Amino acid sequence: MVLEQIRSLSQLLTYAQSVGPRTVAVAAAEDAEVLEAVESARSQGIANAILVGDADKIAAAAKPLGIDLARYEVVDVKGGHEKAALEAVKLVSSGKADILMKGMLHTADFLRAVLNKEVGLRSKSLISHVYIHEVEGYDRIFFIADPAFNMYPELPDKVKILTNTVELGQAFGVAKPKVAVLAAVEVVNPAMPCTLDAAAIAQMGRRGQIKGCDVDGPFALDNAISEESARHKGIDSPVAGKADVLLVPDIEAGNMLAKAIVYFAKNRTAGLVLGAAAPIVLTSRADSAETKLLSIASAVALAAHRAR
Repeated sequence: MVLEQIRSLSQLLTYAQSVGPRTVAVAAAEDAEVLEAVESARSQGIANAILVGDADKIAAAAKPLGIDLARYEVVDVKGGHEKAALEAVKLVSSGKADILMKGMLHTADFLRAVLNKEVGLRSKSLISHVYIHEVEGYDRIFFIADPAFNMYPELPDKVKILTNTVELGQAFGVAKPKVAVLAAVEVVNPAMPCTLDAAAIAQMGRRGQIKGCDVDGPFALDNAISEESARHKGIDSPVAGKADVLLVPDIEAGNMLAKAIVYFAKNRTAGLVLGAAAPIVLTSRADSAETKLLSIASAVALAAHRAR
């Protein structure tokens, strides 16, 4: 089956319904907005959920929302969020659940469970993060990596982040994602190490060391997403102005870019952790229930892609 390219997050929800429901294990599920997102995913046929955590607290959080917990499997875990996280991870690594989701616990505690040597979700890849943005005025979704996990990745890590994100792009029906390796400028400057990394990654793509995408760089942001800007700069590249994936040089650039989109543009956003043995939904406490729902739908799309 050839998947039509998903160009909006509304289209993503429709697609996730068609390949769902998948099962999500929610670690420390006593979080109202997480429960609201999970209930929305359930009611739309996108995902079912196993709620892991203190059952009394989960019930207290669900009651004001009118959520009927009889529709869910609740795994009662007392004794702290770390225990709940580990139990949720076990559900995924054992195959009982397809997707892991963070609830009301610290990210560090959550990731310790993900990386547990006995039951965790380690893979041969690097764990990385991606923001998924639908921005008004553009005809495609943007994938920004890595804006949250890897602080100052070296060249080999950037290639792994790229590979993780390209797989997600393909799960969204982008057969051959266009990857722009970003810097402040579009020329190679030895005084700016990120431009050297970008040039090396572009050459690796040309020589077939990086597969499944068109990759080029360095690009400044404007000539990565604007064809008019690329023409003005005289840049001749299949990626120029048409990028799907924006590979950022470090966490500061990526985090500021992603949050600038959220707060300065009309947009819808989702976020995922990639590079693990299963898709992982990890959103901020500040994220809306809609963002959490869209993140679940993104994880369902990735799980369906891997199943194919």
